[in-house]
Amino acid sequence: MGAEHIIGIASGQAGAPAIYAALADAALPDLLAAASMLRDAGHGRIQSWSPKVFIPLTQLCRNLCHYCTFSQPPRPGERAYMTLEQVLCVARAGKAAGCTEALFTLGDKPELRFQAARDELAALGHETTLSYLAEICAAVRDETGLLPHINAGVMSREDMTMLRRVSVSQGLMLESVSDRLMEKGGAHYRSPDKAPAARLETIRLAGELAVPFTTGILIGIGETREERVEALLAIRNLHTQYGHIQEVIVQNFRAKPRTVMADAPEPDMDDLLWTIAAARLILGTEMNIQAPPNLSAQDFPRLISAGINDWGGVSPVTPDHVNPEAPWPEIERLREATAQTGRILVARLPVYPAYASDNARWQDKAMVPAILRAADATGFARADDWSPGVTLPERPAIPCSLPVDPRIAAIVNQAMAGDGIDEDAITTLFSARDVDLEHICASADQLRQQVNGDTVTYVVNRNINYTNICVYKCGFCAFSKGDKAEALRGQPYDLDIAEVVRRTREAWDRGGTEVCLQGGIHPHYTGDTYLNLARAVRSAVPDMHIHAFSPLEVAQGAATLGLSVEMFLRRLKDAGLNTLPGTAAEILDDDVRAIICPDKLDTRQWLDVIETAHRVGFRTTATIMFGHVDTPRHWAQHLIHIRALQARTGGFTEFVPLPFVHMEAPIALRGQARCGPTFREVRLMHAVARLALHPLIPSIQTSWVKLGAKGVAACLNSGANDLGGTLMNESISRAAGTQHGQEMPPAAMEALIRSLGRTPRQRTTLYGPVDEATRQRGMTADTLLPVILTPPHKRPKEHRHIERLEHA
Repeated sequence: MGAEHIIGIASGQAGAPAIYAALADAALPDLLAAASMLRDAGHGRIQSWSPKVFIPLTQLCRNLCHYCTFSQPPRPGERAYMTLEQVLCVARAGKAAGCTEALFTLGDKPELRFQAARDELAALGHETTLSYLAEICAAVRDETGLLPHINAGVMSREDMTMLRRVSVSQGLMLESVSDRLMEKGGAHYRSPDKAPAARLETIRLAGELAVPFTTGILIGIGETREERVEALLAIRNLHTQYGHIQEVIVQNFRAKPRTVMADAPEPDMDDLLWTIAAARLILGTEMNIQAPPNLSAQDFPRLISAGINDWGGVSPVTPDHVNPEAPWPEIERLREATAQTGRILVARLPVYPAYASDNARWQDKAMVPAILRAADATGFARADDWSPGVTLPERPAIPCSLPVDPRIAAIVNQAMAGDGIDEDAITTLFSARDVDLEHICASADQLRQQVNGDTVTYVVNRNINYTNICVYKCGFCAFSKGDKAEALRGQPYDLDIAEVVRRTREAWDRGGTEVCLQGGIHPHYTGDTYLNLARAVRSAVPDMHIHAFSPLEVAQGAATLGLSVEMFLRRLKDAGLNTLPGTAAEILDDDVRAIICPDKLDTRQWLDVIETAHRVGFRTTATIMFGHVDTPRHWAQHLIHIRALQARTGGFTEFVPLPFVHMEAPIALRGQARCGPTFREVRLMHAVARLALHPLIPSIQTSWVKLGAKGVAACLNSGANDLGGTLMNESISRAAGTQHGQEMPPAAMEALIRSLGRTPRQRTTLYGPVDEATRQRGMTADTLLPVILTPPHKRPKEHRHIERLEHA
């Protein structure tokens, strides 16, 4: 029987008897091949696992399952429940070991059976186990940042609602739909909470309540294969209705001493593989299917052949309290075994990416900040605690033993040939990990060498941020000040033009060839303010290149004077402006902008201002500010916007990735954003930009102020060719919390470049040469004089203007 025929029957509307018959007739190798094909179609090469701690809050249980050693009766002198401090001790150890999941597994409603449970709960201030569990979960979340996943048995709607506020996901193994197992002699005899109807109702309630849910089947406890198919179909039907089942576990029974089923036969490997394959074929490509590796001992790598895409939770700290005789495989062993099957091991959160990313639907608001702190842009777990703005730690190399994914290789080849790659292809590149990541970065570096040679450029410039007062409330900005600015550094200021001129002259004396003028959107500024700034700088230092005014400032200035953007740009040109920074782009997607900068220019307005500037004769940079609430799909769309505009105008000089620095950003302080991009994402942004924008934009810049020396060194080996400016004064990233200083002098720039075996070249803003006299002024520059931050002025009412642009 062919794979397509098997898939067609298992995924169709046939009943359990027909599906079972088709599966039973197929040879096991054919089932495994079909299941693996489906798995690969839905999950590619990613094999996930969850770094966890296992916290058995109580091992008392009112059920008497015949195979269980987890359930224990009360013992004199021993506590029935772990204390808060005991739980936190385990959780802290897990946090230190890199775990993200706190798995709470406990017996069903022990207070209904044991007086000892009722007494201890009363002493703890609770009537029920689940009430105490809610308190404990909240404490673990708040004290350690670990994300609780709850396996607490059959629950009511009220119980699940309460626990949804303190957990990211919940779970209940269906185990079986066979009522026979509830009868005397069956595995679930005298276990009321194992009734299939009760368990199915709990799973259904989870769907109604939008609880990301884990369930599964337990095989080898007396059920038939057809009954396994019936259970899987029941799970599929509930998921079809609610979309809430995030993973299905296929768990094999293990006989344990001192249990009723101690002498019962265990399922063999072929039986387990058959059932996993059946689960994949019935549940389809997208479902996450897991089989615990520790229950298959040294044979666990074979489980991948049946279509699993997840290993489940594995703990470097705690044992499997349900199966204490079966230790977890070591993580390196897990990684090696996964690689041997052609797959890439990736750590996940207890809540799967789809349910972590769509947090408005699937998560209580109280859980969202903890998820965002722990997640990367795809919803998997962050690889480490690094964030932009702090020093990059030493990063041990992980051997890459796999071949490159053919899809990735084909996309890279297309990009290097100069054939524009589409949105889906770019998004695919942003998903790369392990050997695929290294291939993309190496290919981008090769392309950089072809386009730019081994020269790394930089410009000696000075940032002059003339005011930090701003009427806009961008959630990512820690620089702007206003009456309602929250927990932000420093005092508001509004520089006198004399101070701007002084800084410009000082920059020139120190070898600077450019001043970059930007600031907040001051409520009293008009277009004349920007014109006067440009005229003052041009008059004071005629040969200084003026790189100034974001598209937002241009649009605002034009509006206050009642001019079109084009007319205002022409006036700026006459006033001495040379080029514009392509900042305020953030992410060119209006759904993202509605979250991070809702009152700012929308995507079309930003593109229109830039295109108009190019038409007037200005060159500009292009930027992306990434790593907050955005996704790889948004990054791909952004790059395509930039590429399309460049194809029309040719006006961009370079593309500048700006990693989000989260430490003091309001949106991060409110728990509404991630902690900046991961380092993998930073490398990919530079590399993919090089590939996706080739051959239209030849220069890719990397930001030392956000990434530090180690970070930019890695990016210069991943497609970047330019280190940007020496800056002299950097205020915006510093306000957000970066630790990398305000200036990287030319000598330090060149030392860093030479340490990579590259050749440094000081450039002008437009990538022209710099004369030797100017270069030497930069190399021998005096220390900067202290800056003067002029306090805000009181301006006459007639000079005040509308606070914000009115959006069309």
